[in-house]
Amino acid sequence: MSEPSHEPLPFAGRCLLAGACLMLLGVICGAFGTHLLEARLTPTQLAHYQTAVLYHLLHALGLLLMGLIAQAGGESRWLRGAAGLMVAGVICFSGSIYLITAGAPRALAMVVPLGGVSLMAAWALLAEHARRQLLSRSGAT
Repeated sequence: MSEPSHEPLPFAGRCLLAGACLMLLGVICGAFGTHLLEARLTPTQLAHYQTAVLYHLLHALGLLLMGLIAQAGGESRWLRGAAGLMVAGVICFSGSIYLITAGAPRALAMVVPLGGVSLMAAWALLAEHARRQLLSRSGAT
């Protein structure tokens, strides 16, 4: 049996690990909402919760995608930034909604738009990474 490596996990591996963990947590939150919260929340609260779960799961898939992109074509500062913003966005957007649904002060709702902006910025950085990859492969600068 070989000794475990103490080197940090490469960026692609960190994205895949974070994406898989966020997917697991998103499925748990979705099941929790469906089986335990549905009867306790107003229709509006439940809709907000379901939106949080949807965005959580979509952006966890985004992280998995970034891990695969990094494995296939290499990482860049744009891709690293996108991954960080995506994690922050899920925490701020979905996490705030989950906490508010659980009874946290409504003032926490001020964090939700920050999460949304983080998610938008993450996709913009991923697009910039893709643009730069295309340009470098075509020989343009």
